[in-house]
Amino acid sequence: MNTTAAVLFVIFIGATLVITWWAGKRNTSVESHLVAQGRISGKRNGLAIAGDLVSAATFLGTTAAIAFSGFNGYYYAIFIPMAFLLALLLVAEPLRNLGRFTLGDVVATRFPSDNVRATIGVSAVVVSILYVVAQFVGAALLVQLLFGIDYLWAAIIIAVLTTVYTLFGGMIATTYIQIVQTILLLIAGVVLIVLVLSNFGFNPMQVFASIKASPDAALLQPLRESPAAQWEQFSLIFGVTLGVLGLPHILVRFLTVPSAKEARSSAVTSIWIFSGFLIFMPILSFGAVSLYGGRKGLMEEVGNPNLTVTALGKYLGGDTLLAFVAAVTFLVILSSLAGLIIATSGAISHDLYANVLKKGRVDPKQQLTVARIATFVSAAIATAIALVAQQYNVAFLATLAIAVAASAMLPALLLTMYWRKTTAIGVAVGMVFGLLTALLVILQSPIFRGENAFIPISSPAIISLPVGFIVMMVVSLLTQPKGDEARKADAIFDRIRIKMVTKVDPGDPTTQDESIRIRA
Repeated sequence: MNTTAAVLFVIFIGATLVITWWAGKRNTSVESHLVAQGRISGKRNGLAIAGDLVSAATFLGTTAAIAFSGFNGYYYAIFIPMAFLLALLLVAEPLRNLGRFTLGDVVATRFPSDNVRATIGVSAVVVSILYVVAQFVGAALLVQLLFGIDYLWAAIIIAVLTTVYTLFGGMIATTYIQIVQTILLLIAGVVLIVLVLSNFGFNPMQVFASIKASPDAALLQPLRESPAAQWEQFSLIFGVTLGVLGLPHILVRFLTVPSAKEARSSAVTSIWIFSGFLIFMPILSFGAVSLYGGRKGLMEEVGNPNLTVTALGKYLGGDTLLAFVAAVTFLVILSSLAGLIIATSGAISHDLYANVLKKGRVDPKQQLTVARIATFVSAAIATAIALVAQQYNVAFLATLAIAVAASAMLPALLLTMYWRKTTAIGVAVGMVFGLLTALLVILQSPIFRGENAFIPISSPAIISLPVGFIVMMVVSLLTQPKGDEARKADAIFDRIRIKMVTKVDPGDPTTQDESIRIRA
Protein backbone atom coordinates (compact mmCIF):
# COMPACT_ATOMS: atom_id res chain seq x y z
CA MET A 1 0.00 0.00 0.00
CA ASN A 2 1.20 3.48 -0.93
CA THR A 3 0.87 5.51 2.29
CA THR A 4 1.11 8.89 0.57
CA ALA A 5 -1.59 7.85 -1.89
CA ALA A 6 -3.80 6.70 0.97
CA VAL A 7 -3.48 10.10 2.69
CA LEU A 8 -4.23 12.00 -0.53
CA PHE A 9 -7.16 9.73 -1.30
CA VAL A 10 -8.62 10.42 2.14
CA ILE A 11 -8.10 14.19 1.75
CA PHE A 12 -9.66 14.31 -1.73
CA ILE A 13 -12.56 12.03 -0.83
CA GLY A 14 -13.13 14.02 2.35
CA ALA A 15 -13.25 17.27 0.34
CA THR A 16 -15.74 15.81 -2.13
CA LEU A 17 -17.92 14.54 0.70
CA VAL A 18 -17.95 18.05 2.18
CA ILE A 19 -19.07 19.39 -1.21
CA THR A 20 -21.74 16.69 -1.31
CA TRP A 21 -22.92 17.65 2.18
CA TRP A 22 -23.11 21.31 1.15
CA ALA A 23 -24.93 20.47 -2.08
CA GLY A 24 -27.26 18.06 -0.31
CA LYS A 25 -28.85 20.96 1.56
CA ARG A 26 -29.78 22.49 -1.79
CA ASN A 27 -30.66 19.25 -3.55
CA THR A 28 -34.31 19.23 -2.51
CA SER A 29 -36.17 18.89 -5.81
CA VAL A 30 -36.04 16.83 -8.98
CA GLU A 31 -34.94 19.96 -10.87
CA SER A 32 -31.96 20.52 -8.58
CA HIS A 33 -31.10 16.82 -8.63
CA LEU A 34 -31.06 16.44 -12.41
CA VAL A 35 -29.99 19.87 -13.76
CA ALA A 36 -28.88 21.95 -10.72
CA GLN A 37 -31.96 24.16 -11.26
CA GLY A 38 -30.29 25.57 -14.38
CA ARG A 39 -28.18 27.97 -12.31
CA ILE A 40 -24.61 26.99 -13.23
CA SER A 41 -22.66 29.73 -15.04
CA GLY A 42 -21.21 29.07 -18.48
CA LYS A 43 -17.56 29.18 -17.39
CA ARG A 44 -18.16 26.83 -14.46
CA ASN A 45 -20.20 24.52 -16.62
CA GLY A 46 -17.40 24.49 -19.19
CA LEU A 47 -14.95 23.41 -16.50
CA ALA A 48 -17.34 20.64 -15.48
CA ILE A 49 -17.76 19.48 -19.09
CA ALA A 50 -13.99 19.41 -19.52
CA GLY A 51 -13.81 17.26 -16.40
CA ASP A 52 -16.34 14.89 -17.93
CA LEU A 53 -14.29 14.55 -21.11
CA VAL A 54 -10.77 14.51 -19.63
CA SER A 55 -11.74 11.39 -17.74
CA ALA A 56 -10.32 7.91 -17.28
CA ALA A 57 -10.89 7.26 -20.96
CA THR A 58 -8.56 10.13 -21.84
CA PHE A 59 -6.03 10.42 -19.03
CA LEU A 60 -5.57 6.65 -18.61
CA GLY A 61 -6.84 5.06 -21.80
CA THR A 62 -5.50 7.43 -24.43
CA THR A 63 -2.03 7.69 -22.90
CA ALA A 64 -1.95 3.88 -22.82
CA ALA A 65 -3.17 3.62 -26.42
CA ILE A 66 -0.47 6.02 -27.67
CA ALA A 67 2.29 4.35 -25.63
CA PHE A 68 1.51 0.82 -26.80
CA SER A 69 -0.28 1.26 -30.14
CA GLY A 70 1.59 4.26 -31.45
CA PHE A 71 0.49 7.64 -32.65
CA ASN A 72 -2.68 6.07 -34.05
CA GLY A 73 -3.92 5.83 -30.46
CA TYR A 74 -4.09 9.62 -30.46
CA TYR A 75 -7.21 9.38 -32.58
CA TYR A 76 -9.11 8.05 -29.57
CA ALA A 77 -9.34 11.61 -28.29
CA ILE A 78 -7.92 14.21 -30.67
CA PHE A 79 -11.17 14.60 -32.60
CA ILE A 80 -13.25 15.41 -29.50
CA PRO A 81 -12.45 19.17 -29.70
CA MET A 82 -13.77 19.05 -33.27
CA ALA A 83 -16.87 17.32 -31.94
CA PHE A 84 -17.39 20.12 -29.45
CA LEU A 85 -17.02 22.69 -32.18
CA LEU A 86 -19.91 20.92 -33.90
CA ALA A 87 -21.79 20.91 -30.60
CA LEU A 88 -21.26 24.65 -30.29
CA LEU A 89 -22.60 25.23 -33.81
CA LEU A 90 -25.44 22.70 -33.89
CA VAL A 91 -26.80 21.69 -30.50
CA ALA A 92 -25.69 23.84 -27.54
CA GLU A 93 -28.19 26.68 -27.95
CA PRO A 94 -31.13 24.57 -29.23
CA LEU A 95 -30.73 22.12 -26.34
CA ARG A 96 -30.83 24.91 -23.77
CA ASN A 97 -33.91 26.47 -25.36
CA LEU A 98 -35.87 23.27 -25.97
CA GLY A 99 -34.90 21.00 -23.08
CA ARG A 100 -35.75 20.79 -19.41
CA PHE A 101 -34.26 17.71 -17.71
CA THR A 102 -33.23 15.21 -20.41
CA LEU A 103 -32.66 14.74 -24.13
CA GLY A 104 -36.10 13.17 -24.25
CA ASP A 105 -37.57 16.59 -23.46
CA VAL A 106 -35.89 18.05 -26.54
CA VAL A 107 -37.36 15.45 -28.90
CA ALA A 108 -40.74 15.58 -27.12
CA THR A 109 -41.17 19.27 -27.96
CA ARG A 110 -41.87 18.07 -31.50
CA PHE A 111 -42.87 14.42 -30.97
CA PRO A 112 -44.69 13.89 -27.64
CA SER A 113 -45.33 10.24 -28.51
CA ASP A 114 -44.72 7.71 -25.71
CA ASN A 115 -42.90 5.45 -28.17
CA VAL A 116 -40.38 8.17 -29.03
CA ARG A 117 -39.88 9.13 -25.38
CA ALA A 118 -39.42 5.48 -24.36
CA THR A 119 -36.95 4.79 -27.16
CA ILE A 120 -34.74 7.76 -26.41
CA GLY A 121 -34.93 6.98 -22.68
CA VAL A 122 -33.78 3.38 -23.17
CA SER A 123 -31.04 4.49 -25.60
CA ALA A 124 -29.76 7.04 -23.08
CA VAL A 125 -29.60 4.36 -20.38
CA VAL A 126 -27.69 1.91 -22.63
CA VAL A 127 -25.18 4.55 -23.78
CA SER A 128 -24.58 5.86 -20.26
CA ILE A 129 -24.10 2.39 -18.78
CA LEU A 130 -21.53 1.52 -21.47
CA TYR A 131 -19.61 4.71 -20.70
CA VAL A 132 -19.86 4.10 -16.95
CA VAL A 133 -18.16 0.74 -17.42
CA ALA A 134 -15.09 2.41 -18.95
CA GLN A 135 -14.78 4.71 -15.94
CA PHE A 136 -15.33 1.86 -13.47
CA VAL A 137 -12.53 -0.19 -15.01
CA GLY A 138 -10.06 2.72 -14.80
CA ALA A 139 -10.96 3.57 -11.20
CA ALA A 140 -10.85 -0.04 -10.02
CA LEU A 141 -7.41 -0.56 -11.56
CA LEU A 142 -6.09 2.51 -9.73
CA VAL A 143 -7.45 1.40 -6.37
CA GLN A 144 -6.12 -2.11 -6.95
CA LEU A 145 -2.67 -0.74 -7.81
CA LEU A 146 -2.32 1.59 -4.85
CA PHE A 147 -3.93 -0.39 -2.08
CA GLY A 148 -3.23 -3.95 -3.16
CA ILE A 149 -6.86 -5.04 -2.83
CA ASP A 150 -8.86 -7.31 -5.10
CA TYR A 151 -10.39 -5.81 -8.25
CA LEU A 152 -13.86 -6.83 -7.04
CA TRP A 153 -13.58 -4.86 -3.81
CA ALA A 154 -12.09 -1.90 -5.65
CA ALA A 155 -15.14 -1.80 -7.95
CA ILE A 156 -17.50 -2.03 -4.98
CA ILE A 157 -15.77 0.88 -3.20
CA ILE A 158 -16.12 3.02 -6.31
CA ALA A 159 -19.77 2.08 -6.72
CA VAL A 160 -20.49 3.09 -3.11
CA LEU A 161 -18.75 6.47 -3.40
CA THR A 162 -20.42 7.26 -6.73
CA THR A 163 -23.81 6.37 -5.29
CA VAL A 164 -23.26 8.66 -2.29
CA TYR A 165 -22.34 11.64 -4.48
CA THR A 166 -25.29 11.16 -6.80
CA LEU A 167 -27.85 10.15 -4.20
CA PHE A 168 -27.35 13.07 -1.84
CA GLY A 169 -25.66 15.83 -3.83
CA GLY A 170 -27.22 15.37 -7.27
CA MET A 171 -26.10 17.55 -10.17
CA ILE A 172 -25.07 20.40 -7.86
CA ALA A 173 -22.48 18.30 -6.05
CA THR A 174 -21.38 16.61 -9.27
CA THR A 175 -20.79 19.96 -10.98
CA TYR A 176 -18.62 21.45 -8.26
CA ILE A 177 -16.68 18.22 -7.74
CA GLN A 178 -15.96 18.19 -11.48
CA ILE A 179 -14.76 21.80 -11.34
CA VAL A 180 -12.34 20.95 -8.52
CA GLN A 181 -11.06 17.81 -10.25
CA THR A 182 -10.54 19.64 -13.56
CA ILE A 183 -8.32 22.20 -11.83
CA LEU A 184 -6.37 19.46 -10.01
CA LEU A 185 -6.02 17.45 -13.21
CA LEU A 186 -4.64 20.43 -15.09
CA ILE A 187 -2.10 20.96 -12.28
CA ALA A 188 -1.09 17.29 -12.45
CA GLY A 189 -0.81 17.48 -16.23
CA VAL A 190 1.38 20.58 -16.14
CA VAL A 191 3.68 19.02 -13.52
CA LEU A 192 4.07 15.83 -15.56
CA ILE A 193 4.72 17.71 -18.79
CA VAL A 194 7.36 19.98 -17.22
CA LEU A 195 9.13 17.03 -15.60
CA VAL A 196 9.07 14.97 -18.79
CA LEU A 197 10.47 17.85 -20.84
CA SER A 198 13.16 18.45 -18.22
CA ASN A 199 14.54 15.00 -19.13
CA PHE A 200 14.76 16.03 -22.80
CA GLY A 201 16.29 19.49 -22.54
CA PHE A 202 12.84 21.11 -22.61
CA ASN A 203 12.63 20.28 -26.30
CA PRO A 204 9.39 18.44 -27.17
CA MET A 205 10.89 17.17 -30.42
CA GLN A 206 13.57 15.32 -28.50
CA VAL A 207 10.85 13.11 -27.02
CA PHE A 208 9.88 11.99 -30.49
CA ALA A 209 13.52 11.75 -31.58
CA SER A 210 14.26 9.36 -28.73
CA ILE A 211 11.44 7.09 -29.87
CA LYS A 212 12.59 7.25 -33.50
CA ALA A 213 16.09 6.16 -32.48
CA SER A 214 14.79 3.24 -30.40
CA PRO A 215 13.53 -0.25 -31.34
CA ASP A 216 10.01 1.18 -30.86
CA ALA A 217 10.32 3.60 -33.79
CA ALA A 218 7.24 2.02 -35.38
CA LEU A 219 5.15 3.88 -32.80
CA LEU A 220 5.61 7.04 -34.87
CA GLN A 221 4.49 5.44 -38.12
CA PRO A 222 0.98 5.50 -39.59
CA LEU A 223 -1.09 2.36 -39.30
CA ARG A 224 0.24 -0.16 -41.82
CA GLU A 225 -1.80 -3.21 -41.16
CA SER A 226 -4.67 -4.98 -42.85
CA PRO A 227 -7.52 -3.08 -44.55
CA ALA A 228 -9.73 -4.13 -41.63
CA ALA A 229 -7.39 -2.41 -39.17
CA GLN A 230 -7.40 0.73 -41.28
CA TRP A 231 -11.20 0.74 -41.44
CA GLU A 232 -11.21 0.21 -37.68
CA GLN A 233 -9.15 3.36 -37.25
CA PHE A 234 -11.41 5.38 -39.52
CA SER A 235 -14.50 4.08 -37.73
CA LEU A 236 -13.03 5.21 -34.41
CA ILE A 237 -12.43 8.71 -35.79
CA PHE A 238 -15.89 8.81 -37.34
CA GLY A 239 -17.57 7.68 -34.11
CA VAL A 240 -15.65 9.96 -31.77
CA THR A 241 -16.14 13.06 -33.93
CA LEU A 242 -19.90 12.65 -34.16
CA GLY A 243 -20.66 10.53 -31.10
CA VAL A 244 -19.94 13.23 -28.52
CA LEU A 245 -23.00 15.06 -29.89
CA GLY A 246 -25.11 12.14 -28.71
CA LEU A 247 -23.67 11.47 -25.23
CA PRO A 248 -26.48 12.11 -22.70
CA HIS A 249 -24.22 12.99 -19.77
CA ILE A 250 -22.44 15.64 -21.87
CA LEU A 251 -25.47 17.13 -23.62
CA VAL A 252 -27.54 17.33 -20.43
CA ARG A 253 -24.88 19.74 -19.18
CA PHE A 254 -26.31 22.37 -21.52
CA LEU A 255 -29.51 22.18 -19.46
CA THR A 256 -27.73 23.19 -16.25
CA VAL A 257 -27.10 26.78 -17.39
CA PRO A 258 -29.62 29.66 -17.28
CA SER A 259 -29.50 30.75 -20.93
CA ALA A 260 -28.42 29.91 -24.47
CA LYS A 261 -25.59 32.44 -24.14
CA GLU A 262 -24.22 30.53 -21.14
CA ALA A 263 -24.59 27.26 -23.06
CA ARG A 264 -22.34 28.65 -25.80
CA SER A 265 -19.89 29.87 -23.16
CA SER A 266 -19.82 26.33 -21.71
CA ALA A 267 -18.87 24.83 -25.06
CA VAL A 268 -16.15 27.41 -25.76
CA THR A 269 -14.58 27.01 -22.30
CA SER A 270 -14.49 23.22 -22.55
CA ILE A 271 -12.97 23.33 -26.06
CA TRP A 272 -10.04 25.46 -24.86
CA ILE A 273 -9.35 23.27 -21.83
CA PHE A 274 -9.65 19.97 -23.64
CA SER A 275 -7.58 21.10 -26.64
CA GLY A 276 -4.81 22.42 -24.41
CA PHE A 277 -4.70 19.16 -22.50
CA LEU A 278 -4.64 16.96 -25.60
CA ILE A 279 -1.80 18.81 -27.32
CA PHE A 280 0.71 17.41 -24.82
CA MET A 281 -0.67 13.88 -24.50
CA PRO A 282 1.77 12.23 -26.98
CA ILE A 283 4.65 13.78 -25.03
CA LEU A 284 3.43 12.07 -21.85
CA SER A 285 2.95 8.71 -23.59
CA PHE A 286 6.17 8.65 -25.58
CA GLY A 287 8.03 10.13 -22.62
CA ALA A 288 6.94 7.15 -20.51
CA VAL A 289 8.06 4.69 -23.21
CA SER A 290 11.45 6.38 -23.61
CA LEU A 291 12.16 6.80 -19.90
CA TYR A 292 11.38 3.14 -19.18
CA GLY A 293 13.60 1.99 -22.03
CA GLY A 294 10.84 0.93 -24.41
CA ARG A 295 7.42 -0.65 -24.38
CA LYS A 296 8.75 -3.87 -22.87
CA GLY A 297 10.22 -2.09 -19.86
CA LEU A 298 7.09 -0.02 -19.43
CA MET A 299 4.85 -3.09 -19.53
CA GLU A 300 7.02 -4.83 -16.95
CA GLU A 301 6.48 -1.83 -14.68
CA VAL A 302 2.74 -1.33 -15.12
CA GLY A 303 1.39 -4.81 -15.77
CA ASN A 304 -1.72 -3.19 -17.27
CA PRO A 305 -1.31 -0.62 -20.10
CA ASN A 306 -4.08 1.58 -18.61
CA LEU A 307 -1.68 2.52 -15.80
CA THR A 308 0.94 4.12 -18.08
CA VAL A 309 0.42 7.65 -16.74
CA THR A 310 0.76 6.53 -13.11
CA ALA A 311 4.01 4.75 -13.97
CA LEU A 312 5.25 7.99 -15.51
CA GLY A 313 4.42 9.82 -12.30
CA LYS A 314 6.36 7.25 -10.27
CA TYR A 315 9.43 7.54 -12.53
CA LEU A 316 9.46 11.34 -12.45
CA GLY A 317 8.57 12.00 -8.83
CA GLY A 318 8.66 8.75 -6.92
CA ASP A 319 5.81 7.60 -4.72
CA THR A 320 4.76 11.18 -3.94
CA LEU A 321 4.00 12.15 -7.54
CA LEU A 322 2.58 8.69 -8.23
CA ALA A 323 0.22 9.19 -5.31
CA PHE A 324 -0.84 12.68 -6.44
CA VAL A 325 -1.44 11.63 -10.06
CA ALA A 326 -3.34 8.52 -9.01
CA ALA A 327 -5.45 10.37 -6.45
CA VAL A 328 -6.35 13.12 -8.94
CA THR A 329 -7.18 10.55 -11.60
CA PHE A 330 -9.34 8.69 -9.12
CA LEU A 331 -11.21 11.90 -8.32
CA VAL A 332 -11.64 12.55 -12.06
CA ILE A 333 -13.21 9.15 -12.51
CA LEU A 334 -15.54 9.49 -9.52
CA SER A 335 -16.90 12.84 -10.71
CA SER A 336 -17.36 11.51 -14.26
CA LEU A 337 -19.19 8.50 -12.88
CA ALA A 338 -21.48 10.74 -10.87
CA GLY A 339 -22.42 12.71 -13.98
CA LEU A 340 -23.07 9.52 -15.93
CA ILE A 341 -25.23 8.03 -13.19
CA ILE A 342 -27.29 11.24 -13.03
CA ALA A 343 -27.88 11.10 -16.79
CA THR A 344 -28.94 7.47 -16.44
CA SER A 345 -31.23 8.05 -13.47
CA GLY A 346 -32.70 11.12 -15.21
CA ALA A 347 -33.64 9.07 -18.28
CA ILE A 348 -35.23 6.40 -16.08
CA SER A 349 -37.10 8.70 -13.69
CA HIS A 350 -38.11 11.49 -16.08
CA ASP A 351 -38.46 9.88 -19.50
CA LEU A 352 -39.49 6.31 -18.68
CA TYR A 353 -41.27 6.68 -15.35
CA ALA A 354 -42.77 10.18 -15.20
CA ASN A 355 -43.69 10.61 -18.88
CA VAL A 356 -44.15 7.11 -20.32
CA LEU A 357 -45.45 5.15 -17.36
CA LYS A 358 -47.27 7.94 -15.49
CA LYS A 359 -48.17 10.04 -18.57
CA GLY A 360 -46.81 13.17 -16.91
CA ARG A 361 -49.12 12.85 -13.88
CA VAL A 362 -46.51 12.35 -11.20
CA ASP A 363 -45.63 14.07 -7.96
CA PRO A 364 -42.17 15.74 -8.14
CA LYS A 365 -41.14 14.19 -4.81
CA GLN A 366 -42.10 10.76 -6.10
CA GLN A 367 -40.06 11.37 -9.26
CA LEU A 368 -37.06 12.34 -7.13
CA THR A 369 -37.43 9.09 -5.18
CA VAL A 370 -37.48 7.09 -8.42
CA ALA A 371 -34.34 8.93 -9.60
CA ARG A 372 -32.54 7.93 -6.41
CA ILE A 373 -33.64 4.31 -6.73
CA ALA A 374 -32.41 4.34 -10.32
CA THR A 375 -29.04 5.51 -8.99
CA PHE A 376 -28.63 2.28 -7.01
CA VAL A 377 -29.69 0.10 -9.91
CA SER A 378 -27.46 1.85 -12.47
CA ALA A 379 -24.38 1.62 -10.24
CA ALA A 380 -25.02 -2.07 -9.58
CA ILE A 381 -25.41 -2.94 -13.27
CA ALA A 382 -22.29 -0.98 -14.24
CA THR A 383 -20.27 -2.68 -11.49
CA ALA A 384 -21.34 -6.12 -12.68
CA ILE A 385 -20.31 -5.38 -16.28
CA ALA A 386 -17.00 -3.82 -15.18
CA LEU A 387 -16.04 -7.06 -13.43
CA VAL A 388 -15.78 -8.85 -16.79
CA ALA A 389 -14.20 -5.93 -18.67
CA GLN A 390 -11.05 -5.55 -16.57
CA GLN A 391 -8.53 -6.25 -19.36
CA TYR A 392 -10.07 -4.02 -22.04
CA ASN A 393 -8.47 -0.66 -22.86
CA VAL A 394 -10.42 2.07 -21.07
CA ALA A 395 -10.33 4.43 -24.05
CA PHE A 396 -11.62 1.69 -26.34
CA LEU A 397 -14.52 0.95 -24.01
CA ALA A 398 -15.40 4.65 -24.01
CA THR A 399 -15.25 4.89 -27.81
CA LEU A 400 -17.70 1.99 -28.04
CA ALA A 401 -20.15 3.97 -25.90
CA ILE A 402 -19.58 7.05 -28.05
CA ALA A 403 -20.22 5.03 -31.22
CA VAL A 404 -23.50 3.71 -29.82
CA ALA A 405 -24.49 7.27 -28.90
CA ALA A 406 -23.68 8.43 -32.43
CA SER A 407 -25.81 5.67 -33.92
CA ALA A 408 -28.93 6.15 -31.81
CA MET A 409 -29.07 9.57 -30.13
CA LEU A 410 -27.41 11.83 -32.70
CA PRO A 411 -29.73 11.14 -35.67
CA ALA A 412 -32.79 11.66 -33.46
CA LEU A 413 -31.58 15.00 -32.12
CA LEU A 414 -30.35 16.48 -35.41
CA LEU A 415 -33.28 15.38 -37.54
CA THR A 416 -35.79 16.49 -34.90
CA MET A 417 -34.29 19.96 -34.81
CA TYR A 418 -33.32 20.48 -38.46
CA TRP A 419 -35.35 18.29 -40.86
CA ARG A 420 -38.99 19.21 -41.51
CA LYS A 421 -39.98 15.79 -42.86
CA THR A 422 -38.94 13.85 -39.75
CA THR A 423 -41.81 11.88 -38.17
CA ALA A 424 -42.30 10.31 -34.75
CA ILE A 425 -42.31 6.80 -36.23
CA GLY A 426 -39.14 7.56 -38.16
CA VAL A 427 -37.35 8.74 -35.01
CA ALA A 428 -38.40 5.72 -32.95
CA VAL A 429 -37.59 3.11 -35.62
CA GLY A 430 -34.32 4.80 -36.62
CA MET A 431 -33.09 4.92 -33.03
CA VAL A 432 -33.89 1.24 -32.50
CA PHE A 433 -32.09 0.22 -35.70
CA GLY A 434 -29.08 2.42 -34.94
CA LEU A 435 -28.78 1.12 -31.38
CA LEU A 436 -29.23 -2.55 -32.28
CA THR A 437 -26.85 -2.32 -35.23
CA ALA A 438 -24.14 -0.81 -33.05
CA LEU A 439 -24.56 -3.48 -30.38
CA LEU A 440 -24.69 -6.27 -32.99
CA VAL A 441 -21.44 -5.10 -34.62
CA ILE A 442 -19.73 -5.00 -31.22
CA LEU A 443 -20.96 -8.49 -30.25
CA GLN A 444 -19.91 -9.98 -33.60
CA SER A 445 -16.52 -8.21 -33.66
CA PRO A 446 -13.05 -9.62 -32.92
CA ILE A 447 -13.08 -8.14 -29.43
CA PHE A 448 -15.76 -10.66 -28.43
CA ARG A 449 -15.42 -13.48 -30.97
CA GLY A 450 -11.71 -13.39 -31.76
CA GLU A 451 -10.78 -15.18 -34.98
CA ASN A 452 -14.39 -16.34 -35.40
CA ALA A 453 -15.66 -12.79 -35.72
CA PHE A 454 -18.33 -12.30 -38.36
CA ILE A 455 -17.42 -8.60 -38.70
CA PRO A 456 -13.68 -7.71 -38.96
CA ILE A 457 -13.88 -4.40 -37.06
CA SER A 458 -14.82 -3.67 -33.44
CA SER A 459 -15.77 0.00 -33.61
CA PRO A 460 -19.31 0.08 -35.06
CA ALA A 461 -19.79 3.73 -36.03
CA ILE A 462 -18.88 3.41 -39.71
CA ILE A 463 -21.72 0.89 -40.07
CA SER A 464 -24.28 1.79 -37.43
CA LEU A 465 -24.29 5.60 -37.75
CA PRO A 466 -25.33 5.60 -41.43
CA VAL A 467 -27.91 2.90 -40.62
CA GLY A 468 -29.44 5.11 -37.92
CA PHE A 469 -29.68 8.13 -40.21
CA ILE A 470 -30.85 6.24 -43.31
CA VAL A 471 -33.53 4.21 -41.53
CA MET A 472 -34.81 7.30 -39.73
CA MET A 473 -35.04 9.27 -42.96
CA VAL A 474 -36.56 6.48 -45.07
CA VAL A 475 -39.20 5.60 -42.46
CA SER A 476 -40.02 9.29 -42.05
CA LEU A 477 -40.53 9.68 -45.81
CA LEU A 478 -42.78 6.60 -45.83
CA THR A 479 -44.91 7.87 -42.94
CA GLN A 480 -45.51 11.47 -43.97
CA PRO A 481 -48.77 12.93 -42.56
CA LYS A 482 -51.52 14.07 -44.91
CA GLY A 483 -54.00 16.95 -44.93
CA ASP A 484 -54.64 18.61 -41.59
CA GLU A 485 -52.04 16.40 -39.89
CA ALA A 486 -49.39 17.62 -42.31
CA ARG A 487 -50.29 21.26 -41.70
CA LYS A 488 -50.22 20.66 -37.94
CA ALA A 489 -46.80 18.97 -38.21
CA ASP A 490 -45.43 21.91 -40.23
CA ALA A 491 -46.75 24.38 -37.66
CA ILE A 492 -45.08 22.48 -34.81
CA PHE A 493 -41.77 22.39 -36.71
CA ASP A 494 -41.96 26.15 -37.34
CA ARG A 495 -42.67 26.74 -33.65
CA ILE A 496 -39.69 24.76 -32.40
CA ARG A 497 -37.41 26.38 -34.99
CA ILE A 498 -38.26 29.76 -33.50
CA LYS A 499 -37.97 28.45 -29.93
CA MET A 500 -34.55 26.93 -30.71
CA VAL A 501 -33.16 30.40 -31.39
CA THR A 502 -35.23 32.67 -29.12
CA LYS A 503 -36.48 30.33 -26.34
CA VAL A 504 -39.87 31.94 -26.97
CA ASP A 505 -42.69 29.55 -27.86
CA PRO A 506 -44.87 31.41 -30.40
CA GLY A 507 -47.72 28.98 -29.70
CA ASP A 508 -47.81 29.96 -26.03
CA PRO A 509 -50.61 32.48 -25.39
CA THR A 510 -48.44 34.22 -22.80
CA THR A 511 -45.83 35.15 -25.43
CA GLN A 512 -45.45 38.92 -25.35
CA ASP A 513 -43.44 39.43 -28.56
CA GLU A 514 -46.16 39.93 -31.19
CA SER A 515 -43.64 39.85 -34.06
CA ILE A 516 -42.67 36.30 -33.11
CA ARG A 517 -46.32 35.25 -32.91
CA ILE A 518 -46.99 36.72 -36.37
CA ARG A 519 -43.93 34.99 -37.89
CA ALA A 520 -45.14 31.67 -36.50
